Amino acid sequence: MRRWLKGTLPDLQRLKQQGRFGFLGRLLEDPFLFHLNRRSTAGGVAIGVFVAFLPIPLQMLLAAVIAILVRVNLILAVILVWVSNPLTMGPMIYASYRTGAWLLGAEFEQFDYDNTVQWFLGNLNQAWQPVLAGSLVLGALAGVITYIAVLLIWRYAVHRERNQRRIRIAHRRRSITAQGQGGDKP
Repeated sequence: MRRWLKGTLPDLQRLKQQGRFGFLGRLLEDPFLFHLNRRSTAGGVAIGVFVAFLPIPLQMLLAAVIAILVRVNLILAVILVWVSNPLTMGPMIYASYRTGAWLLGAEFEQFDYDNTVQWFLGNLNQAWQPVLAGSLVLGALAGVITYIAVLLIWRYAVHRERNQRRIRIAHRRRSITAQGQGGDKP
């Protein structure tokens, strides 16, 4: 899994040269922000997914700050914020509104949803509390689920790799033993 992620994610040295993350300064020197171990990867994914549910501007910046404070993979946290994009943000806000209205005991108001900023701003006065409550709950739930899923997938990948290594070693030993036995016969 680590090899696949290393091949997929951008190279740290290239990011430093491009200067996109120049505002982070010496923080780029912290190795924990770019480690691809089980904890750092799962944490970065969870933070990115959690922040993706928040209907706020500058989600990538918030994900980066949280990743730095918690010391998990910064790149994964920032990239996974894009779970919320123009195609998914509408359904995510609607689900957050429904969840928040249910949690707050507010009456769910049926209204025609339009995936535009004008509609959102026009209905913000009646929907902001349910949307905020719902997005926090759904974001936390999605973050916990993805954290656990990454840990389980990582564990499965490590277990599978160990088993494959054991099989390869056993096969090599059998082939060496077979060659040794075949060479002793006249």
